[in-house]
Amino acid sequence: MIFSELESGASLEGHQISVFKTDIKAPRYLYLLGGVHGDEVEGVYVLKELFSWLKNEHSLKDLPMIVVPILNVDGYKNQTRVNAHLVDLNRNLPTKDWSGAFKEAKYNPGPKALSEPENQFLVKLFDKYRPGLILSFHTWKPILNYNGDCKDVAEYIHQFNHYDMASDIGYPTPGSLGTFAVEKYGSPVLTYECPELKTHRESLKEIWHENEEGLKKFLSSDLVWNKLK
Repeated sequence: MIFSELESGASLEGHQISVFKTDIKAPRYLYLLGGVHGDEVEGVYVLKELFSWLKNEHSLKDLPMIVVPILNVDGYKNQTRVNAHLVDLNRNLPTKDWSGAFKEAKYNPGPKALSEPENQFLVKLFDKYRPGLILSFHTWKPILNYNGDCKDVAEYIHQFNHYDMASDIGYPTPGSLGTFAVEKYGSPVLTYECPELKTHRESLKEIWHENEEGLKKFLSSDLVWNKLK
């Protein structure tokens, strides 16, 4: 599959937010997004391996796809969940339930919705290349958290990695991508929670291998195309 690099975004500290697109025009795109939280290296690693396979798998039918390997580049370099403003990017999006209140520093939503340049860049991408399905790779415990019409995607991938599935993770997430993309674009979001290294698994490669078959087969299936109609 052939990708071209689009104009990059910039973080607060001036680091480049890279983004790649397949050479296809479409009304809706599949987004693969990593590193919303900078300390979640397991999710970043799984997306890195998946993206490497996509770039080298030329027998796969080209999908209309956008890949953002690491959104929170400052947090990734500093190994922090939050960005350089100490804001949780997954609480900073302009959802109907956005609130400036927070009990723990790691959930700081920022001074106002969409205050952070990383999210501003992401929303500009969404506005230009409308999402039809978003897979956002995170780290927590093995769970496929589906928002909007993508329970079938979670069920498909579950057949291979056997992760738990949930439409609700058990606590409020105002300002999250899972809420925002459904509200504004009608795009379902699969928040793909990879298991935390050492707590749940022994190596990054082990985490990739337990997800490899399901992700590859999903991206080769008719199901992914149905989500982009």
